[in-house]
Amino acid sequence: MKQMELEHRSGALSLNINGRLIDLSTPQVMGILNITPDSFYAGCRVQTEEAIAARVAQILDEGASIIDIGAYSSRPDAVHITPKEEMNRLRTALEIIKRNHPDAVVSVDTFRADVAAMCVEEYGVSIINDIAAGEMDRRMFETVARLNVPYIMMHMQGTPQDMQKDPHYDDLIKEVFLYFAQKVQQLRDLGVKDLILDPGFGFGKTVEHNYELMAHLEEFAIFELPLLVGVSRKSMITKLLGISPQDALNGTAVLNTIALLKGADILRVHDVREAVEAVRIVDKINKGN
Repeated sequence: MKQMELEHRSGALSLNINGRLIDLSTPQVMGILNITPDSFYAGCRVQTEEAIAARVAQILDEGASIIDIGAYSSRPDAVHITPKEEMNRLRTALEIIKRNHPDAVVSVDTFRADVAAMCVEEYGVSIINDIAAGEMDRRMFETVARLNVPYIMMHMQGTPQDMQKDPHYDDLIKEVFLYFAQKVQQLRDLGVKDLILDPGFGFGKTVEHNYELMAHLEEFAIFELPLLVGVSRKSMITKLLGISPQDALNGTAVLNTIALLKGADILRVHDVREAVEAVRIVDKINKGN
């Protein structure tokens, strides 16, 4: 696996973002913009126009290359909101980004095909980030194929409302790999070119499952696709260490560094500056100079 990991990190992977190739030989940082009232991490909830504008500026100033905007909370036991409410929240934020940072690369975190289409067609959003990999809206795959934008698909067992009730796997790594193999084939058959895999830390997984997944992370190189890791301030840190999300920055930095050493191409984070620093350090080690 070590040789495969090195080949994966050799610079062959890239993403086509609005006609511009993004080289992933140096990992990218994706900053989280939560416009929900009930995100699990209170420090990253923003809702007023002023707060949204300030958060966007912070994400970009601290060095993120992608803004990931979410209007539907996917924390365990999250409140289910309507597509109309999700769209209204997104329109407010996307208008601000378009006005203040028209060249920013924006990803929208949604599992709904209609919401994805609205964001791309009306606001030029660059990437669709789907926590359900098409499982919660069967029209998502064909919609992404039509929109012709990069697609992040995440592994999740269940839905945000029930995913942590009693997650169980007979063979976690085998089941996650099979899940992705089937999804990748479906999307390739539809002509989708730019795919990103997200193992789904914290989504339908126990603390033990999450660390098993991290231990095998380099094996995802077999797919020869970009790998996104999102562990920022999650329960795999807080439950293990007995701390709150507010106190989980150090644990997040440790796991982000491990993920980078194991081949992560994109880090999805609340704390951009610290992630950018981790990328710079690991990149220095990987490139050996």
